[in-house]
Amino acid sequence: MSHSVGQVAGFAGVTVRTLHHYDEIGLLSPSGRSGAGHRRYDDADLDRLQRILFYRELGFPLEEVAVLLDDPESDPREHLRRQHALLSGRIDRLQRMAKAVEHAMEANTMGINLTPEERFEVFGDFDPDEHAGEAERRWGGTDAYKESARLTASYTKADWQRIMARAEDINRRLAALLDAGADPESEEAMDLAEEHRGWINASYYFCTYEIHVSLGEMYVADERFTAYYEAVRPGLAVFVRDAITANAVRKA
Repeated sequence: MSHSVGQVAGFAGVTVRTLHHYDEIGLLSPSGRSGAGHRRYDDADLDRLQRILFYRELGFPLEEVAVLLDDPESDPREHLRRQHALLSGRIDRLQRMAKAVEHAMEANTMGINLTPEERFEVFGDFDPDEHAGEAERRWGGTDAYKESARLTASYTKADWQRIMARAEDINRRLAALLDAGADPESEEAMDLAEEHRGWINASYYFCTYEIHVSLGEMYVADERFTAYYEAVRPGLAVFVRDAITANAVRKA
């Protein structure tokens, strides 16, 4: 039994454009074509797509995924075992991180200082106080900094959850565009960059296009911000920077 590209996109929760891109780069070429020349995917193609999406979710670049799947020595069962181990480890780390972050939010909301052990559990080698001090030194005299400090001082745990959920949603959709091979100067990418600017406006301070472009440059220049975006999807920091710049040019 074979399936159309639209059906497969629906099964897998990806876009048709993503499947076209995978075909174009030779990562997932459908086994058949209809009489009209349209792509048709069989069960073996769906199995390969599932393995691709597993590896992509784990952060593997497409080039590395292709090497793993096309290895003549590869065993489908070994792929599943490897992916299960990687996913289990990731789930365990994320669950521990979620509990630690929730603890930190509760402590912050209640005005409780974290112990050194708890701070390390939440932030690792990154010192939020040092970062806050750096931000104050760089931007403390600006209206944007004062507005951000005023707003965030009143945020509750629910506010932070809402703000971070919106940020994660924007990042997820930006990553999907990157996966699909979209140009950061495309309308879709620029629209998401504008949505990102709107998120900053609503959550922190009035973000002009000039400020937004500066933030985009910082996402690439500052390894802490780069690491944040690269953890979502490799290459995302540069993609976001370029989409922000293109959007500012569009709005100029």
